Amino acid sequence: MNTEYTVTEAANRLRRSVRTLQRWDRQGVLVPKRTITNRRVYSREQLDAFQGVVKPVEQRRTIAYCRVSSTAQKPDLKNQRSVVEDFCVAYGLSGTEFIEEIGGGLNFKRKKFLMLVSAIVSGEIGVLVLAHRDRLVRFGYDLLEFLCAQHGCKLLVINSEKLSPEQEMVQDLMTIIHCFSSRLYGLRNYRKSLKEALANPSP
Repeated sequence: MNTEYTVTEAANRLRRSVRTLQRWDRQGVLVPKRTITNRRVYSREQLDAFQGVVKPVEQRRTIAYCRVSSTAQKPDLKNQRSVVEDFCVAYGLSGTEFIEEIGGGLNFKRKKFLMLVSAIVSGEIGVLVLAHRDRLVRFGYDLLEFLCAQHGCKLLVINSEKLSPEQEMVQDLMTIIHCFSSRLYGLRNYRKSLKEALANPSP
């Protein structure tokens, strides 16, 4: 059950003043949602997480997150899920929820990824299952691992093999090159379209 609090109600629950919550909002310490009329609204889960209230393990969700970088890799996404499903059965994880996403590992604004991180921080998730570390993020995995540990989320990685430093460097460099080459290609197309528009202005 999702319960929402106004800024006054949230302040009473946290035993702080409304002015303090307003300051925390500006500072990014405790940021609420905003209604259509721009009023602050806090969820029960958000306040629980802020106060360090974590649900019992048996009440938290088990999530399996699967990701590929592009729609052309959809068959890989299917295979990835199949492997994770088999692991969950073998590990005795019942009621596992699957989150599947298509998006680059360097993109930290992926919609489902952000929802997942919010759920971890709010203490909703007890177990998170990944096929590989880089399915969650290409860079910054250690930070996400720390975040899970801080909020009582057990992180299970099926293939935890670590590459050698040289292999990791090559893989990371290839990812960065691919990312920037894609952006440059898009920029060239943009410039071409702009030149055509300038050369043939609409009447």
